[in-house]
Amino acid sequence: MKALLQRVTKASVTVNGEMVGKIGRGLVVFIGVANGDTEEDVRYLAQKIVEMRIFTDADGKFNLSMLDTGGELLAVSQFTLLASTRKGRRPGFTDAAPPDIAESLFNRFVALLKTGGLKVETGRFQQHMEVEIHNDGPVTIMIDSRERLNPRSS
Repeated sequence: MKALLQRVTKASVTVNGEMVGKIGRGLVVFIGVANGDTEEDVRYLAQKIVEMRIFTDADGKFNLSMLDTGGELLAVSQFTLLASTRKGRRPGFTDAAPPDIAESLFNRFVALLKTGGLKVETGRFQQHMEVEIHNDGPVTIMIDSRERLNPRSS
């Protein structure tokens, strides 16, 4: 499971001209669900995201998390995070989980975030979305749940 985090001052998502999600200061999180992802991947990402210290303190250091700041979160499903560009010029998406599994795990991810007391908005699964992001920093971070199993050598 992959998550692309963007720290924002505000963000929104629109589907067919209707704004379906809107947040103030916080994170936009694009979620890609891979074949073989499980509840463990969902729990890992949810915890990692809310505890990641990517908000600045009074000294300008990355010392504060979503939990510390009370930030808001906009979660958007994005299977293209699983794109393979190893061959040819057209990305392949065979690593992405089937839609029914991906939607179930995405919804579980959102539910876990909401239990932490954060404001969580979402896009609409398997819909064409227009996402407006006011990136703060810019700060953009990729998290892959599989890296917890096979950490890179330092």
